[in-house]
Amino acid sequence: MTGYFGTMIHTAKVLSIPGPDKPWHTGSMVGFDLETTGKNPHEARIVTASIVLLDPQGRTRAHAEWLLDPGVEIPAEAAAVHGVSTEHAQQHGMDATQGLTEIVATLTDFMHHRVPIVAYNGVYDFTVLSAELARRGTSEFNVVGIVDPYVLDKYADTYRKGKRTLEVVCDHYGVVLDDAHTSLADSVAAVQVAQAMVAKFPGKFDTPLETLFQQQIRWKSDQAASFEQYLRRRNPEAVVSRDWPVEKLSLPI
Repeated sequence: MTGYFGTMIHTAKVLSIPGPDKPWHTGSMVGFDLETTGKNPHEARIVTASIVLLDPQGRTRAHAEWLLDPGVEIPAEAAAVHGVSTEHAQQHGMDATQGLTEIVATLTDFMHHRVPIVAYNGVYDFTVLSAELARRGTSEFNVVGIVDPYVLDKYADTYRKGKRTLEVVCDHYGVVLDDAHTSLADSVAAVQVAQAMVAKFPGKFDTPLETLFQQQIRWKSDQAASFEQYLRRRNPEAVVSRDWPVEKLSLPI
């Protein structure tokens, strides 16, 4: 690998990549998460990011973290969630464009090598990344190889009642989540939830990475359509995006 993680991974010699006809979950996985300035992925700026490499046994073998100065005020509500204030980001954060470049280069490297990138509700994170790139005049980011436990959970256990936040889903699958809403903890938890789901539903997700990626596109679309139909009982004009893993960018950005 030649990106930000390249030297670390080559030195550790920890990459285990299943062949194109083998189940995606039998090798190394990457956990990925962003913490940002807000809930709208088309407007939010990156504050922190984590990329964590885990081996097939679920052990962390390498990780990288970024703290960025987003160049805008971090609302108090967002700071209360992830713990990073505007002042802290300005004093200790790196240039946002440099950080974005490193994050995207690292993810692209893993995608190129067919390492599953596990991101809980990943459509949010990858839409944020794509919007950040578009603000800088760059739109070439071919997102592939993503595994989204949020989509998998709704497919495998469609009618389970209750919320499906990462914290709730971790509790449901017996995954310990300490320091919730820090990008590092959420990255690791996303992978562990995915592994727990594979164990709970044997055979359900035993497909190659490329097959699962295409399945999730369809599953997400179906889930969004069902949720939209539910919302329209009260609001006939409700619209839920079918897009995954990146929403079509809204303008202005």
